Amino acid sequence: MKIYPTFFRLAFSWMDAELAHTVGFGLIKLADRTPAGPLLRRFTRPSRELRVQALGLTFPTPFGLAAGFDKNASGTGALMDLGFGHVEIGTVTGRAQPGNPKPRLFRLLEDRALINRMGFNNDGAAKVAERLAKQRARIDRRFPGTRPIVGVNIGKTKKVDLKDAIADYLISAEDLAPLADYLVVNVSSPNTPGLRLLQSVKSLRPLLHHVRQTADAAARRHVPLLVKIAPDLSDDDIAEVAQLVKDMGLDGVVATNTTITRDGLSIDAETVTSMGVGGLSGEPLKERSIDVLKLLRTHLDASVCIISVGGVRDAADVRARLDAGATLVQGYTAFLYEGPFWAHRINKSLAHPSSTVQNTHATRR
Repeated sequence: MKIYPTFFRLAFSWMDAELAHTVGFGLIKLADRTPAGPLLRRFTRPSRELRVQALGLTFPTPFGLAAGFDKNASGTGALMDLGFGHVEIGTVTGRAQPGNPKPRLFRLLEDRALINRMGFNNDGAAKVAERLAKQRARIDRRFPGTRPIVGVNIGKTKKVDLKDAIADYLISAEDLAPLADYLVVNVSSPNTPGLRLLQSVKSLRPLLHHVRQTADAAARRHVPLLVKIAPDLSDDDIAEVAQLVKDMGLDGVVATNTTITRDGLSIDAETVTSMGVGGLSGEPLKERSIDVLKLLRTHLDASVCIISVGGVRDAADVRARLDAGATLVQGYTAFLYEGPFWAHRINKSLAHPSSTVQNTHATRR
C-alpha cells in the first residue's frame, strides 16, 4: 500500500504547484543532509542486472529523471540517492533569467498531468557550473563504483534574438560540458518565444555543429550530444531530424518535450483554458511520445541513443518504451504524484525475475 498519495492530498494538493515543488524538493535535499542519506542510498540502489551501456557510459538503470526538476543543479546528488540512474539538470541558459511571471505551473489532477510555462527560469550557466562542480565531487564520493549519470540540458536565453542563438548556446556549452556526462540541446520548449523554430533542419544543423565543437573543446573529450524534440512535430519533420542525426553522427535524441495541444483531457475545457498557455506533460502525452519513439527507431539504428520521455508512470511504461526501441527512459510529471520512492519502485519491478527488461538496443552487464 502506498502512503504517498494520501500525503500528497493532505500536504500538497491544496498548495500552489510551484510552491509545492519547492517545498518537496527542499525536503529531499534536507533528508540528504541527515544520517538517513547513506541508508537511503543502500535501500534504493538499483540491481546490477539493470545496468545499461549507452552513450559510451554505464547507467545503473535505464530509468532517469528528465530535465526541469533540478534546473540549477541544487540537489542532483540528493535525487540520485532516490534511485534514478541518471539526472538531467536544466534547462540552463547562457544568462540567468527569472522565467515567466507566476503562476506558471498548474496541476491537472484528474489527468495526472501538468501545464507549465516556466520559461527556463535558472541561475545561468556560470553559476550552475559552479554548483554542479560541487555536486559532481559529492556524487563521485558517494558512488565509488558505477555512479548515476549527470546529463545537462541547455537552452536559449529569452532576451537573445534568434539570430544570436548559437552564440548564446555556446556560453552554456563551454561552461557546462566539462561537468556533463552528456549534453542535450533543447530546441523544443514551447515557453521561450521562437525557440521551436530552431527545430527546422536548416537552423538545427549549424547550432548542433557549433555546440558539439565547443563542448568537446571545453571538456577536452567527446561529450555525447543529443537533441530534444517536441511531440508536435509532424512525422515528416521527425524523419528529417532523424536523418540529420545520422548525417551529423550525433549521439542521440531525447523524445519528447511537452505538447501545446490539449487533446484527450478529462478535466473540463473551461478550467484548462483558465490555466493559459504552456506545455502539457504527463499521461496525456503517453501515446504521442511512444509514436515518436517508434518513428525515430525506424530511422535510427541501435547505435543511436533514444531517450524516451512523456507520460511514463510505472515500470510497465518503462518496459514498453524499452521494447519499442528506447535505449533509456525518463520521467518527470509522475514523480510529483508518486513521491520520493517512485524510481526505487520502478527499478525494483524492472529487476524482478518475472518482469525482466528485454531491450535489444542496449547491452547489460
